Amino acid sequence: MIQKRNAYYGYTQQIYGADLASAYYILSLRGGFRYVGQSEWFRTDRRGKFNWKFLDHKETPLEEVNMSYTVINYGGLGNLEGQKSLRTLSLRGCPEVDDWFLARLHVFQDSLEELDISHCPRITTGGLAALRNLKGLRRLDVSSLPGISSSGLLVILLEEMLPQCQVVATVAHKILMKIPVASTSLSPPPSLVL
Repeated sequence: MIQKRNAYYGYTQQIYGADLASAYYILSLRGGFRYVGQSEWFRTDRRGKFNWKFLDHKETPLEEVNMSYTVINYGGLGNLEGQKSLRTLSLRGCPEVDDWFLARLHVFQDSLEELDISHCPRITTGGLAALRNLKGLRRLDVSSLPGISSSGLLVILLEEMLPQCQVVATVAHKILMKIPVASTSLSPPPSLVL
């Protein structure tokens, strides 16, 4: 099912052009986008329906794309590769975004300025090394990546790799309380004595 939803829209691209094919692909996955020079965002509603007015913008490239919480994957990224003006890409919480996906982002190295890959469970430290190709990146959100064990060290490495980029990495901290092993006496543990 996921592979089918991420199929390459080559036929649509031949008939309508790369920009409209990308737009249709984004809407079919319940994402959203904004064209260059436009303030209006095109998005699906809760039922997955969308306004077909996006077809009025033939040969207008996409500037911002929000694919957060969709099933976009490595194969589906091919539907966006023709977007040479793409400045902002949000992939927050995408369960299929992985290290291979990040390696393919190099096609946006001349345009991409903002990237949000926070909450993507399949990203590891190894995949983040591929982001070094995105020399124009100004903002990168790598918050709450379950596949990363040391987010503090990760931020340092990313800032070294991309010195012009603001790296954002917040982690939901758990407060751990060390509870002493139960003793045989009825007196409180020493840490609780005032």
